[in-house]
Amino acid sequence: MRLLVCGGAGFIGSAFVRRQLQLRDDVEVVCFDKLTYAGNLDNLLPVAGDPRYTFVHGDIGDRETLEAAAAGVDAIVNFAAETHVDRSIAEPDAFIRTDVLGTHTLLELVRERGIGRFVQVSTDEVYGSIDEGSFTEESQITPSSPYSASKAGGDLQVLAYHRTFDLPVMITRGSNTYGPYQYPEKLIPLFVTNALEGEQLPLYGDGMNVRDWLHVDDHCSGIEWVLANGSPGEIYNVGGGNERTNREITSIILDELGLGGDVIRRVADRPGHDRRYSLDTAKLRTQGWAPGVEFEEGLRDTIRWYRDNPQWWNKIKHHTEEFADWRKRWYEERA
Repeated sequence: MRLLVCGGAGFIGSAFVRRQLQLRDDVEVVCFDKLTYAGNLDNLLPVAGDPRYTFVHGDIGDRETLEAAAAGVDAIVNFAAETHVDRSIAEPDAFIRTDVLGTHTLLELVRERGIGRFVQVSTDEVYGSIDEGSFTEESQITPSSPYSASKAGGDLQVLAYHRTFDLPVMITRGSNTYGPYQYPEKLIPLFVTNALEGEQLPLYGDGMNVRDWLHVDDHCSGIEWVLANGSPGEIYNVGGGNERTNREITSIILDELGLGGDVIRRVADRPGHDRRYSLDTAKLRTQGWAPGVEFEEGLRDTIRWYRDNPQWWNKIKHHTEEFADWRKRWYEERA
């Protein structure tokens, strides 16, 4: 099988590429990435010398480059997206270009080339917040941020292309994902690397926002299952069943690193901050998939990975102007 993995240099996309090449002998992977701030070729160093791996630098909105990269592929998995909520509040237009228009470009390519399978990797955030219970795949989508709205827009196009053109497309909606190689503006890597450098940990509001946490390997295994076995036109929730408050996550980080609560800095809450996400994953679990990483063990392993690999995140936090500008702007907005 020849796969085109869009957004394959990002956090989850690169984990998927590494897994495919490490676990399968019958696969070739074309990794397609724009290499914006979150796309990092260092994430792919473990497979860079594999003859079955090819990297193409490109934007999913650029039809000509995309067509060349997609030559001979059997399936496409689309991780390419702008994903950070804070950035979407500051720059929503970039999210629409990638998450909506870029998805449209890919769907047109699938339709015209007759590509056999297409998986759109989406997020639980399209459902919005829920006080009690869990969202199923049939739940109404009520996005709260420009980011989740742009992802919802891409999802709706995917479903429309199935209904109108009978395309072999599927959607996965994953919960909050953690693990090695995650860009350090996200909660876990930001807090861990800040703590390692003796900086404060900026905790939103009262710290009681709840997220369901999923290890990146489990997220990838769910996507792999859908790619191989999913039914066209279907949505599949991929969740870890590990609901924790941001305060609980912070406590585990501090405990693992031997620090006290004095390093926490309370900051103003994010506008439109969803209180709780929760996914019902029965649909996927009854068909044979289940996460395999125990949450606290996985989180502590992840903390140790950042502790043991400062060369990876130092390059981002201290040697890229883009990250420095983001951090300066973030703190100024919450001063």
